[in-house]
Amino acid sequence: MFNARRVAPVLFVVLIGVLLVRLPVAAANRASVYTWYEPLIDVERLVTRDFVTDPDREAMLQGAITGLLQSLNDPYTEFIPARDVAEFDKQTRGAFVGIGAEVRMEDGWLKIISPLEDSPAYKAGIMADDRITAVDGESTFGLSIFDCIAKLTGEPNTPVVVTVERDGETFDVEIIRARIVTQTVRGVHRIDDRWDFWLAPEEGIAYLRISQFTTSTAADVERVVRELLAGGMRGLILDVRFNPGGMLNSAIEIADLFLSEGVIVSTQGRAHSPQRFTARSRGTLPDFPIVVLANRQSASASEIVAGALSDNGRAIVLGERTFGKGSVQNVVPLPSGAGQLKITEQHYYLPSGRSLHRSDDDAAWGVDPTPGFYLPMTDEEARKMLTIRREEEIIRQRNGEADEEHRWTDPEWVLARLQDAQLTGAVAALRDKAAHNEWRPVSEAVAAADAISSDEMRRTEQARERLLREVARVDRRLDALRTTGAREQPPTDLLPEDLDLTGGVLNVVDAQGNTIATLRITGPGIERWLMDAPLQRDDAQQE
Repeated sequence: MFNARRVAPVLFVVLIGVLLVRLPVAAANRASVYTWYEPLIDVERLVTRDFVTDPDREAMLQGAITGLLQSLNDPYTEFIPARDVAEFDKQTRGAFVGIGAEVRMEDGWLKIISPLEDSPAYKAGIMADDRITAVDGESTFGLSIFDCIAKLTGEPNTPVVVTVERDGETFDVEIIRARIVTQTVRGVHRIDDRWDFWLAPEEGIAYLRISQFTTSTAADVERVVRELLAGGMRGLILDVRFNPGGMLNSAIEIADLFLSEGVIVSTQGRAHSPQRFTARSRGTLPDFPIVVLANRQSASASEIVAGALSDNGRAIVLGERTFGKGSVQNVVPLPSGAGQLKITEQHYYLPSGRSLHRSDDDAAWGVDPTPGFYLPMTDEEARKMLTIRREEEIIRQRNGEADEEHRWTDPEWVLARLQDAQLTGAVAALRDKAAHNEWRPVSEAVAAADAISSDEMRRTEQARERLLREVARVDRRLDALRTTGAREQPPTDLLPEDLDLTGGVLNVVDAQGNTIATLRITGPGIERWLMDAPLQRDDAQQE
């Protein structure tokens, strides 16, 4: 029979014993925390009291937090002050309230790069290349881009009047602000403010590019792909090049659209239990060939999608090894209200178990192209391709006029216009898959890992060479100062300023006048490289 009178004293003694054990431990832990803060408090007190000028205590606090986080040697862990939280949320979530336009400062004025699709700016008639000379009667001349954006954004359903200068005319346009959701799913080119996703319509080849992973990206991808399937799509090029990543859930949802089973990604971290995210059969899209385009700027969520589809045999990856940003950040609001902490808590792992994250002592990271589909692009090729791409992203109002100049239904013309070797390779791969029911390599039969390592070594050696040249240049300046004891004179310009010699040639001639080599200039900034060499202008020769 249960005897409560006897048990109660025993339980009381046990509880007292537990408390007597835990209280000293808790007190010791608290004392340890206080001890950690003591030097910081001492320094702050002495600086505030004795520093020669009145210190900025807010800047001191920011500096202390920044220094603490920098000691982690992790560029992705950062403190977001309260004043920057709204802008941070806008970038990560892809939503804000404003007029909906891409802008930049040009010649001191605010200029429209392009209105966003279906945005208040587009509906009000704002066009690419419009100069905005005033917002609500206040001139934009001399303002910073951030000041101009602050004037254009605001509360939903509130008006803002912009003064537009276009083709020599100046007029006011009233725009009603609205919630803008950044469109992260893009196609081959625009038809007015809509994207056309068909690359080779008669062959059923479509193209879809994801610029960032936000809360709306997965739903947009599913909507577009289902529309393409209804239109007869038989093969898809999924482009995640130059995509910095975004939200983990968005990447998982997109991979799940194409996978009926299998691991998508797993995560591990010191303070978290390992977690695996797997695909579900419900809602999976029909099976069709997919080529994922990826490059060195494909990071984080981009790598999750590319790796999941590749490791599960659902798609091939064409292009280059990805960036290697395999860390999971969590955004934690600070209880004090001082801001938010974006902190790295876990690392990503591919279905194969390979870590996505790149460290200085790693020889492999990220997602590699499928063997036989390693197709790198030079920096110059990438610049040219991006220049053309940006031109096609601009929304231009044609007012019903036909575009006679362009032949977007002709895939060969499209590929020639876009000048994108990786995209051309993806089309070739899909055509071979359709003709032979197998993926045929589009690049030389070289082991991808060896080629990737060689290219990475070359880029690293080039970076090292640039650093050594900078050290040598500083050494020369120091030698000159030690020799003369005078202030170093600024170097004479070797070439006129702002001169772009891309496409020109550089002749190397010996002392006897013999041409030793002719070097083609493949990019801007040639003077910066020549300044590090033992050269001087021969003005007499130029005369």
